[in-house]
Amino acid sequence: MQTTDGGPANATSDSGLDGYDAIVVGGGVNGTGIARDLAGRGARVLLCEKDDLASHTSSSSTKLIHGGLRYLEYREFSLVRKALREREVLLKSAPHIMRPLRFVMPRDPRSHALRPVWMIRIGLFLYDHLAHREVLPPSRTVNLRHYVAGAPLKPQFTKGFVYSDGWVDDARLVALCALDAAERGATVLTRTACVDAVRGADRWRVTLKAEDGSTREVSARALVNAAGPWAAEFLMEHAHAADRVHLRLVKGSHIVVKKLFEHDHAYIFQNADGRIIFAIPYEHGFTLIGTTDIEHHGAIGEARAEPDEIAYLCEQASHYFAAPVTPEQVVWTYSGVRPLIDDESGNPAAVTRDYRLELDSGRDGSPQAPLLSVWGGKITTFRKLAEEAVDRLAPLLARASSGDAAAPIQLGEPWTAAATLPGGDLHAFLGTAAPPANDIVAIFDRFAAALAVRHPSLPASLVHRLARSYGTRAEVLLKDGLGGEVAPQVFEGELAYLRRVEWARRGEDVLWRRSKLGLHLRPDERDAVTAWLARASA
Repeated sequence: MQTTDGGPANATSDSGLDGYDAIVVGGGVNGTGIARDLAGRGARVLLCEKDDLASHTSSSSTKLIHGGLRYLEYREFSLVRKALREREVLLKSAPHIMRPLRFVMPRDPRSHALRPVWMIRIGLFLYDHLAHREVLPPSRTVNLRHYVAGAPLKPQFTKGFVYSDGWVDDARLVALCALDAAERGATVLTRTACVDAVRGADRWRVTLKAEDGSTREVSARALVNAAGPWAAEFLMEHAHAADRVHLRLVKGSHIVVKKLFEHDHAYIFQNADGRIIFAIPYEHGFTLIGTTDIEHHGAIGEARAEPDEIAYLCEQASHYFAAPVTPEQVVWTYSGVRPLIDDESGNPAAVTRDYRLELDSGRDGSPQAPLLSVWGGKITTFRKLAEEAVDRLAPLLARASSGDAAAPIQLGEPWTAAATLPGGDLHAFLGTAAPPANDIVAIFDRFAAALAVRHPSLPASLVHRLARSYGTRAEVLLKDGLGGEVAPQVFEGELAYLRRVEWARRGEDVLWRRSKLGLHLRPDERDAVTAWLARASA
């Protein structure tokens, strides 16, 4: 396994530098997905991320694996079909960090000013039939007076529509993609920036700068720019290349409040301004509400939920819920900047969520080392994006180069569609006792119960959390014992595992990305986790 300090054996170019087939810049979901796919096909890969994995956009989503019901009204049929196909592929790949979720859309009496009922019905019909479904049930109409999800709503909401999508722990998805890449031979360097990339005819010469200021030079046949909101900046300032795709930076903010309802459905609410927001069960005791869609003009890494955004989300949720939602109830907020391809839509909510791959292998008849840039995208389509990116790179990596000492590489066939992410092999763990492969919820429940039987001395709530976070890798974590308790049900063994295996170095890495323990712990308990990691890193 290659980790933060690893490098591939016998992978040097004629310059004497550590040599790779590809260097991927950006440790979000697209970058880690591409590194994983490349490594699984036999490429020598280095992934570098200037901060922690999923530090920005990829940990700031609405946590949904979804086709994007509202994209249908913008005629994004190709994107919706692609995303609908990916939902079930992803759900099967990691049933510990993903799960099916039923959504309720109340029919608003103001519907004459919103989307009419006929439009919603057509949209849901298309949603059910644009792609084949095995895991998720179809949509239906419900009487909210007699349906479990109607109870928390105001009495005027009597009719609703129910449909299926999925939920994902977005930051853990990124960490598991990076882990899978590393276990397949990739080198993963967090808190390491690519500060310079010089392009030659056959290779890139890349300078990496670690957090402590130290630098190292490496080389690669291809460079992948998966820097997300920083993609254009990286091209111009560090890769010395022209930016030919204009990104539109759109900020999405979310709020978290104490749970507003007891059932396991989520809500999708239409707003009078044409936008929609979600209200989703979150972390057992909370409700997640979001998102906003506004232009972002500040520093990319410093996006925050502003008071007017918080007030907006509370106001829109309060239109539907019988109990008002107020800013005083908010216990946590987060914001992310989405790098969307500018299609000249006036409304930020209407900007396409599709992606574009730009491959530059030289101009004017002069071949150069390949440069692949990733523009746009969404979590649901990350795996397909990565597969397409590697498919496009493969012929160039196989091309012989007279000035390159390293031999060309023939990449393997696409493989991720049928693969599980680390910890996701619950079906194999359960063996003959496993429910059908399409019953994602039953598979996880049976696995969590089996894990509890194997570790009867541990609190049931702790075992369930470990099962949900790590899947079958929970057994690896528990093998040597949990050690001392650093905070309530947070033990040294888990923190050491996250540091050793998942690149966690700071308190926020563990409390807000590898987990959401920060929501459940008091400030002094969060400080204890941060202090333990600081001592371990020192």
